[in-house]
Amino acid sequence: MAEQHSTDGGRSSDAPTPAQVRRGRRTALLLFAVGFGPLVLATVMYYTGWLNPEGISSNGILVEPPVPVSSLALTEADGQPFADRFGPDVEAPTWMMVVAAGDCQQDCEQLIYLARQVNIALGKNQERMRRAAYLKTPPADLSGYPEMPLLRSGATGPESWPGGISIEQTPQLYVIDPFGNIMLRYGSEYKGKAILKDLKHLMKLSQIG
Repeated sequence: MAEQHSTDGGRSSDAPTPAQVRRGRRTALLLFAVGFGPLVLATVMYYTGWLNPEGISSNGILVEPPVPVSSLALTEADGQPFADRFGPDVEAPTWMMVVAAGDCQQDCEQLIYLARQVNIALGKNQERMRRAAYLKTPPADLSGYPEMPLLRSGATGPESWPGGISIEQTPQLYVIDPFGNIMLRYGSEYKGKAILKDLKHLMKLSQIG
C-alpha cells in the first residue's frame, strides 16, 4: 500500500498550528502581566520615582542592582533551599525581612526586635511580610521570636552579602521582594519608623505578595 502523506507538508494533525502557538504565547504573556506586572511596575516606580510625586523615598540603602537571594545559597532548617519561597511559580509568595549577622550580640538583637515590631506595625499588611534570620552564632534565647526561623548556609565558598558588607562586623536587615530579589538593607543604626515607612510604601505600590 502506498504511504499516505498529510496535506500540510508532513506535519502531524495533532501538532499545533503556527497560529495556535502564537495565541498560546500571547495568552501566557497576558497571564504573566496580569499576575506579576503590578510587582514589576512597583519595583520600577520604587527605584526610579516614576509616577511618584515624592520621588524616591527610601530611608534604607537600595541594593543596586537587586541581588537574587538564590545567590546566597541559604537553606531552611529542613534543608530546603530558601529561594524556593519566592518566584512566579510559588502559589502565595510574600515579602521577607532577613536579619544577617555573625555572633548575634546587641546590634543584631536590636535588628531582630525591630523586624518583629515593624512587621506587627504593618497592620493589615503584616501577613504579606515574613521574617527569618541567618545567624552564625544565635543568641541564647530566641523563644520570643517564634515566627523567625533560622537559616543555614549551603555555600561552598566565601559568603558575599549584598552591599559588600561583613555581617560579622555589621549586622544587616535585608528586604526581599516576592520574586526573590534582595532590594533594600538596613544597619542597626536605623530606627523602626524609618524601616516601617519604606515597607508601607512598598506595600502600597505592590499588590503582589
